[in-house]
Amino acid sequence: MRIILFGPPGAGKGTQAKLIEKEFNIPQLSTGDMFRAAIRNQTELGKKVKNILDSGQLVPDETVVELVEEALNDEKYVNGYILDGFPRTVPQARAFDERLKRNGRKLNAFLSLEVPDEELMKRILSRAEGRSDDTPEKVKVRLEVYNEETAPVLNFYKQKGVFQEINGLGTVDEIFERIKTVLNKTR
Repeated sequence: MRIILFGPPGAGKGTQAKLIEKEFNIPQLSTGDMFRAAIRNQTELGKKVKNILDSGQLVPDETVVELVEEALNDEKYVNGYILDGFPRTVPQARAFDERLKRNGRKLNAFLSLEVPDEELMKRILSRAEGRSDDTPEKVKVRLEVYNEETAPVLNFYKQKGVFQEINGLGTVDEIFERIKTVLNKTR
């Protein structure tokens, strides 16, 4: 299965992706994790990405697409994957769609975790990731950027017929049950 787990910062994508990975035996590919590793390891990409993220903006499409393309060439993703944090813009979605077509594959599910902004703010500010952009001002910018640049991706996937809205409120287990119900229908 090829799944995109979508939603704003703080929606619980990483948490739910790990549960899906375990339950369905599908590896997760998180662009956020890849960026954080590059920043931690102080690679050239990491330094570039850190400056962008510190300003609350999105990493340029070409950089993200290149990173994901390279990662998906790994053999462990041949039979499927969960994309967490990608695509975030319509150009990224188009590039990913082209990759699927080139490889004779299709996307099985686009799961959008829906959470109100007030709850997202509360979650982000209370989590212990220690990100340099986890301040009230920068979180507000990140949510604005998401709403302006990322939300149009929803329409792209609604037209593809794979869009599924998931209520992202409740306990981790309650949200995961909703996801499992949807994924068991798309198998």
